Amino acid sequence: MNEEAIRSGTHDEGTNATSPHLRVSGSPHPDLSASQRHHIFALVRRWLIPISRFGLAALFLFTAVAKLTIVRDFAANVSQLLSASGFDYTRWTWPVTIGVITVEVITALLLLYRPTVRIGAVAAGTLLIGFAGYALYYVYALHGEPLECGCFGKIIGSQLGVNTALRNLALLLPVFLVFFGYSKRQRATASDRSL
Repeated sequence: MNEEAIRSGTHDEGTNATSPHLRVSGSPHPDLSASQRHHIFALVRRWLIPISRFGLAALFLFTAVAKLTIVRDFAANVSQLLSASGFDYTRWTWPVTIGVITVEVITALLLLYRPTVRIGAVAAGTLLIGFAGYALYYVYALHGEPLECGCFGKIIGSQLGVNTALRNLALLLPVFLVFFGYSKRQRATASDRSL
């Protein structure tokens, strides 16, 4: 059999002609057709994007509630971080503590309310990058002592540092899925119904 005919898809073996949609290459897997790619994208849009959206909202609500359950301990951690960063911790501890919890709740609500899903994704990404950046700054620039960050209250212990930063950066994947995957059509129909 002529190899050029196989590559071009023009050879014929009785009734089994090579489909012009499949390209023969060094790979044992043919290229995905347009309908297969559309089907995969539809599955991602139908399942993965909503799971990411509601998962992020649940995460931010969970962390806010967890911080509220140990608000005094969390405020003490915030005061240590502010002090290590050179801020007047006596003045800024409670505003920053309340601000972090409030912003987490607002981010979750933005992710839940259909017309503001993409704004919520931006807020989530900004928070995650900000928290990751500060964790790395605290460890490497300030050479801060190990400190329980209180991100998840007392439910899940995590120290401020590289692991915290990596966890937050890994959470950017669902943020990108929500931001880039939440379609214009979904936003348009969302204006008709709030949830």
